[in-house]
Formats: sequence, structure tokens, C-alpha cells
Amino acid sequence: MGATKKKWTREEVAVRILAGETLVVYDNQLLRIPQAWLNAHPGGSLAILHFVGRDATDEIDAYHCDQTLAKIKSYVIGTVETSNGIWEPLVPPIMTGWVRKLSCDGKAAWHNEATPLPPSNLSSEILLLERDSCLLETTGPTLSHLVPPPTKLSLKDQARHSAAYKALHDRIINAGLYNTRYITGYGPEVARYLLLATSSAVAYSHGWLIISAVCLGLLWHQLVFTVHDLGHMGVTHDWTKDRLIAILLADFIGGLSVGWWVDNHNVHHLVTNHPSHDPDIAHLPFLAISTAFFNSLWSSYYKRTMVFNRVSAFLISCQHKLFYILLGLGRFNLYANAYGFLWRKAFDHRRAKGGRWSWWLEVIGVLFFWCWFGAVLKGCGSWSRAITYLIVSHVATSPLHVQIVLSHFSMSTEDLGPVESFPHRQLRTTTDVICPPHLSFMHGGLHLQVTHHLFPRLPRHNLREASALVKEFAKEQGLVYAEFGFISGNGEVLDVLKNVADQAKIVGMVANHEIREAMEKKVE
Repeated sequence: MGATKKKWTREEVAVRILAGETLVVYDNQLLRIPQAWLNAHPGGSLAILHFVGRDATDEIDAYHCDQTLAKIKSYVIGTVETSNGIWEPLVPPIMTGWVRKLSCDGKAAWHNEATPLPPSNLSSEILLLERDSCLLETTGPTLSHLVPPPTKLSLKDQARHSAAYKALHDRIINAGLYNTRYITGYGPEVARYLLLATSSAVAYSHGWLIISAVCLGLLWHQLVFTVHDLGHMGVTHDWTKDRLIAILLADFIGGLSVGWWVDNHNVHHLVTNHPSHDPDIAHLPFLAISTAFFNSLWSSYYKRTMVFNRVSAFLISCQHKLFYILLGLGRFNLYANAYGFLWRKAFDHRRAKGGRWSWWLEVIGVLFFWCWFGAVLKGCGSWSRAITYLIVSHVATSPLHVQIVLSHFSMSTEDLGPVESFPHRQLRTTTDVICPPHLSFMHGGLHLQVTHHLFPRLPRHNLREASALVKEFAKEQGLVYAEFGFISGNGEVLDVLKNVADQAKIVGMVANHEIREAMEKKVE
């Protein structure tokens, strides 16, 4: 790891980052993350890269168990100089489009994959555009790339929120809310799964294909919530055990990939609602929740440009009308993302922890799924019945997709910069859906998204109790704890979609007018 230095200044940390080192601040200690662990990190490399040069104490504590936190000491290379105990953050290189890649000689070197969109005014927002290939690439980022843009946030206030969050986390732990309720929590879940599976099988055996398809879709819908818990290590709290169970449920029974979901979902949690970095809002050409997407932004997760052209402008102009149709077909999009991930990982030798055996097990699981589900479709008796069964079973899972978008689509997509604290960011970009306890199973307990985003490893059957403490915390800190009913929440999301759609219509009209003018000039 190299020699340990007693104290690191902000300038010294910046120089080391520019030299290619992955440095993260944790509890006023400086961590140097080796490339081997960056590749092997179970949460994916992006989960670390988004916090280079920043204080990631809250995020690290929220996402890791005590055993993992104990291992962090091996990466400590000293402490950092602070102002009144507060670290002044730097901008991670990936947020300005800089990444490390292997060069022709086999050594890691800086690569500029995107460039920041010039801000229209003094703003903390950094949005990325794909780098123009015609531009000469420089050797790497400079100090100016690491300096945060102006922000309206107070570093002192954000530190106060962070300190209060640490105290809240201690209350959560002391209340025993990390203890999984296997009997009272997952007992009813398992009974529900067995009921839906049995109902689907019985209905299928009697030729009641629609009923069978609906029950199967609802089973998939419910299983995803448990897969979600397992992906967060929120059930047994053991990575291997949780991953094995998750693969059984997600891949063998559901035909999806839990490995893809974890890789995607961790990034979503850490950079929630950021147009250039959160994969969960990168839905062009079909959906856009901010006019920022009209700039054809670069996605640091998908490593591609989210192109906004005449086709996407037309589709976005209709998005509020197509919304529920798109969500009804959402599971097919999950297949595409999951299988694309598994295909890419087949050629990626930089596997995360357990990556080799879990990848093979996932591939076997997906193949097994299509064998048994293919047999189910074949047994329907005709192509028309098989297609009907396929569509009905998949559309029946759509409440899951509605649940997902309600939590974030109507919330802020603004980038407030690296100064923003973890609790402030999660409360600003996330909302709860108000739901009585007896109906919470329909949302998988994840209607309490604010608390879940603050404590992602917390077993979801304890979220309601924890949310009461989070509301106290928000009130004391002067932060907004957003929540609304299911119907009003849908209305909020549709309003956001319509507002963006109206802007897309204007963009389309202007483009058409310019094309007509150009054609008229050409004729003249």
C-alpha cells in the first residue's frame, strides 16, 4: 500500500488523485483503494469512483456491515487536514468525464470519455456530454477539474446534517432494527409466494390460462421485493448466503440477473436522480423527467450518449400518454439490461467478489428459466395463447415499475455538487408513498423509500418503525420528508412528464420550422 503519512492536506490529496490514485475520505482518515479492490468491490467500481476526493463516511457506514468496516483499516494511509473537523470535498474525476483505462502498453492511464456541459449560469450542476472525437485528448485531468463549482449549500450545514445522521444511525442500531424478522416478516411473504405459485399451477392445469398468467406475474412481482432485500444484504446479512438465495429467486424463477440489479441499483442509491450518472432515470428515447436530457447527455453508467433527436423528441412529447403502456412492458426492458450485463461480464476478467461462480450460476439460472417458462408457453396449445400468456404474465408485474418511479420521478434532478451531504441528497431526491400497514405488501414494504435510501441494508419489515425516527430527524434538521398517496403520487409524476413533454413539443416545432426554412432557402 505504500508508506503511511500522518496528515494529508487537501492539496496533497488532489495531487495524488491527479496521479491516478483512488483516494476516499472516511471518518477523517484517508483511504487508498488499490486497483485490485476497485475491480473486486461487490458494489461495483462506480460506487467508489463517485466518492474519490470526497468524505464518504455516511455512505460507507450505511452500505457496509461491521465486519467489512473492520477491513477498511488496511486501506488507511493517514488522516486528513480539516477545517473544524470538516473535509472540503473535491470533485471526483468521473463526474467531469475522466476515467482510468489500460493503455496500449498495459498501464493504466487517464481517458477523457466525456466533457462537462457549459453551465448557463453560476451553478453547482455538472452534466456530461460525450467527448468530441475531433478534439485532441489531453494527458489527464487538472486541478481545475477537481475544484467544485459554486454552490448554494453551506458546508457547515451539511456537516451538521451528517453528524445528526450518524446519531440517527446509532439509534437505529440500538433499537435492533437491523435484526431480520424471519418469522413475522418473511413468514407471510413465503406463504404468499406459495399461494400464488400454487394458484398459477392449478389454474394452468385446468386451462385457465389468463388466471394462471396473472398469478405467475404477481408471483414475480412479489419475489422482486425479496431479491431487492437480498441484493442489499438485508436478509441474512451474509453476502454469499444472500446472493445464492437471490440468484435462485431472480434468475431461476424470474429470468433476471441479480448481479446486474446490484451493479445498477447501488449507483442509483449513491447518485440518486443525477441526469448523467443515475441509470434509473436514463430512459431516452422513451422517457425524460428533466429537460436536461434534451442536451443528449452522456451516461457514465451505460457509457453511451442518451441521444435526443427528432424521434426521441416525438416520443417524449407523448410520454405522459404512453407512461403506463411503457411500464406495462417494463419487464422486457429488465431482460434486455440483465442479459446485456451478463454478456459484458463474460468478457470482463475483473470480476467482483464471487464474480466467477455467481456469473456462471446466473447464466445457468437464466437458461433454466427459459426452459421451464418456454415449456409453459408451449403447453398453452397455440401461438396466440402462448403470446397472450406471455404478455399477461409480464404486464401483471407492472405495479412494481409504478412503485419504482413514484419514489423518484417527481423529485429534484438538480446536481448540488459534492458539498451536499448523504442525508440531504436522499431526502431531496426521494419520496414515500403513504400506505396503510395491511396493504404495504403490495409495495413490498418499499413505499418507505426515504428511510430505505438512508439505510439501504435495513430489513424492509423494520422500515415503518425506522421511518418514525427519520421523520423526527428531518424535522429537527429542517429538512423536508416528502410523502404522498398512491393516486396523488401518480398525478405528481404525470405532471412532471407532461411538463417535460410540452417542452419537447416546442423543441420539435422549432426543429421542424428550421428544417422548412433551410429547404425553402435551398429551393430559392
